[in-house]
Amino acid sequence: MDIREVLQFVDEVVYAKKGKRLNDLQRGIIEGTLKRQKYSEIAKNYNCTTGHTKEVGYELWRMLSDIFGETVDKKHLQSILERQINLNISFDKSSSSKIICCIINNPDIPNPTPDKTQPVKSDLQQQSKNQTQIEKVDKLRQFGLSDEQIAEVLELPLEVVKQIDLED
Repeated sequence: MDIREVLQFVDEVVYAKKGKRLNDLQRGIIEGTLKRQKYSEIAKNYNCTTGHTKEVGYELWRMLSDIFGETVDKKHLQSILERQINLNISFDKSSSSKIICCIINNPDIPNPTPDKTQPVKSDLQQQSKNQTQIEKVDKLRQFGLSDEQIAEVLELPLEVVKQIDLED
């Protein structure tokens, strides 16, 4: 994933959570940080003071920490973004395959095929499955996916996905 794609990912996540887009300096701070630039170099590229760049950077790290649920700073930005991007949903619209990284904890574990001899799920199992689906829908919405995209990924009727929103 190149820097442009990383910036787009962060911008989309910020927009989904905060309803605003990254400004040029915030994007420059992320890009400069990933290129291991000092605040003074970033400031020079954006014709502002080092102090102002540090202030904007501090606010940016606080906002990203709030969004990602872990402490984000200049030293740890790359590893945090790598983790968060691995949680992101990737769609390949040119094929019928769907990659769902945020739902599968261990991609090395194959999905079991249903055993026809197993008994019908109990009410408790069904409630657990329903809760899991609700959590998946909430997580996918946090990444900015539309209800239509969520319904497609989870292979649920659109009405069911929209109903989950009403139950919250």
